[in-house]
Amino acid sequence: MMHRLLTLLITLVWLANGLLCKVLLLVPRHVAIVARILGPAHAGVLTRLIGVGEIGMAVWVLSGIRARWCAGAQIVLILSMNTLEAVLAPDLLLWGRLNALFAVLFCGVIYFHSLRPARLAGR
Repeated sequence: MMHRLLTLLITLVWLANGLLCKVLLLVPRHVAIVARILGPAHAGVLTRLIGVGEIGMAVWVLSGIRARWCAGAQIVLILSMNTLEAVLAPDLLLWGRLNALFAVLFCGVIYFHSLRPARLAGR
């Protein structure tokens, strides 16, 4: 039960950020962050492409296929994106540099869900 709940929670985070914030551009600061990091020329298109990638991650999480690889990819992406944002666009983040704390907590949830030793041992 807890495993399914965490799967849905993780999926919803990727889906909301990908679809609502980036593909549908309902949160303009996402485009501003992409513009700051990658340049303004194609920020809208690049933001939508990143969103499509995040939707793909949601599908991968939900599928359960190669869950350990998926978890590792999520953790690397989350930490990479949040590090770039904290260094290059902290003023555009919802909670400023405190976003890093939420990123680490989310990575902890992903680790607990997919990578912790007891889970891998089938307990």
